[in-house]
Amino acid sequence: MYDTILLPFDGSDSASEVLHHAGEIAHWADATIQLLYVADTTRDSVTVIEGQTVDVLEREGEDIVEEGAEILETLGVSYETDIVQGNPAPTIADYAERYDQDLIVMPTHGREGLSRFLAGSVSEKVVRLSPVPVLSVRMQPDELLEFPYESLLVPTDGSSAAAYAADHLVELAASLDATLHVLSVVDDSALGADIRSTVSGRESEQAADDAIETVVSAAEDRGLTDIVTTVEHGQPDEGILDYIESNEVHAVGMGTTGRRGTDRILLGSVAEKTVRSAPVPVMTVAEPE
Repeated sequence: MYDTILLPFDGSDSASEVLHHAGEIAHWADATIQLLYVADTTRDSVTVIEGQTVDVLEREGEDIVEEGAEILETLGVSYETDIVQGNPAPTIADYAERYDQDLIVMPTHGREGLSRFLAGSVSEKVVRLSPVPVLSVRMQPDELLEFPYESLLVPTDGSSAAAYAADHLVELAASLDATLHVLSVVDDSALGADIRSTVSGRESEQAADDAIETVVSAAEDRGLTDIVTTVEHGQPDEGILDYIESNEVHAVGMGTTGRRGTDRILLGSVAEKTVRSAPVPVMTVAEPE
């Protein structure tokens, strides 16, 4: 389901580890990896060497891309390379759209000090900006990084954005023959103890059931039979993280919605918090405008 995978690469340890993960996905999907280095134009990079004007970051990028290409060669993955100039996050998102990339894979919140421009803030901006799915991978010593994913978690709140993302994740789960976990977290923190709150709580519970049933129906239409459904109560982002820790979940998929641009809304910031905190890869899928 992925023919081309865009992999922004800066040569850091975290990016190199994610490169291996992207390589596994490319092997499975028979996809080509587009290895991309962005020479950050927000930094002063032009200098003069032996009387010639040289962009130091572009020269550095050539070495970094060559390093990444050598790794992909050893992995036996089809790949292409490119070096471009620009502000990293919008450049990555625009590149993915312009060259019809099917998926962006990039690290987020790698170990402190290792990443040059693939810091969490850049990854989160790419999630906000990208019209194509983004797989954000946190690289920490105690976190899981397995592929093929044997179990996928799809949180849903019943919104159109969540439903759109769920369709993509259901297709991925079917392709991987993975267990599909469908979770809806009822945020009843604002409810009081009066009768109106009780009625509202029942309505929220029913809405959660309906949201789950929509995803389950789509999964069954794709032939999935190994489906686990759960309704929890509490803060949605906390509920998602708790579910990951309590179950053998290998990846999470969520939706983003809102206007294109840096002000894209991330499902009440739940997706953004999940990208920042989840101990497994998180795929975010943007609903078309």
